[in-house]
Amino acid sequence: MGEVVLAAKITHVPSMYLSELPGKHQGCRQAAIDGHKEIGRRARELGADTAVVFDVHWLVNSGFHINCGERFEGIYTSNELPHFIKDMRYRYGGNPALGENIAAEANAAGVRTLAHNIPSLELEYGTLVPMRYMHMDVPEEQHLSVISIAAWNAWHRLEDSFTFGAAVRRAIEASDHKVLVLASGSLSHRFSDDREAENNLHKWTREFDRQVDMRVVDLWRQGRFGEFCAMLPDYAEHCYGEGGMHDTAMLLGLLGGAEYDKPVEILTEPFGSSGTGQINAVFPLPW
Repeated sequence: MGEVVLAAKITHVPSMYLSELPGKHQGCRQAAIDGHKEIGRRARELGADTAVVFDVHWLVNSGFHINCGERFEGIYTSNELPHFIKDMRYRYGGNPALGENIAAEANAAGVRTLAHNIPSLELEYGTLVPMRYMHMDVPEEQHLSVISIAAWNAWHRLEDSFTFGAAVRRAIEASDHKVLVLASGSLSHRFSDDREAENNLHKWTREFDRQVDMRVVDLWRQGRFGEFCAMLPDYAEHCYGEGGMHDTAMLLGLLGGAEYDKPVEILTEPFGSSGTGQINAVFPLPW
């Protein structure tokens, strides 16, 4: 019998990689990196063998998509921000069987889903950044297998992402795997305009977004997810939610949707990054 052993909403800001490099920004994202390391440590301690990542940096226009290749290996440079992430090496195993089973479960629930085992289908940095830090200084034999799921669903309904998340849980529980589930995306996501970008590396673009993010985090701390789910569509629209916040909808669908009521544990306090709001937060399991 498989199980979800840990679930979290996480940042994947590319300035985490910049934080590693010598220069004026070295160390600037250490708190976020430490949050990732702690999530990875806890997951391994709980016996996790696979990470499923809802990745808002993977854009799809039709259907729900799962990248469940047998292996992922390469050198990654961001075409969006090549001055932040360049020549980042990665190597992870995959879990094709679980990916296929997730797709089957989602299709049975009426959510059109395709699973892909295609060597040329590469991972996006919404998956690569957290996997880097969750595996940092960890022997390769302890690395988790990786499944990446598209969560920048440009023409999709949030309701379907809730349904999809519930299907992910059912597929995991029907497997023989222990799984770490990650919603990889921001809170608010209104990037700073180009001329303000450097000055806003550690800020929100708008005070409105910061205030709404702080209110959202307060609701999370109190376990008030009925209220949060009711506001999620407007939050995603008016605060420019990354990928439409489909990663968050998937995560909450997995945890029980609007009925979920567990107080969230904040590992990395909310912070501004290039105008956007970011966090690392563990969502206690309701079962």
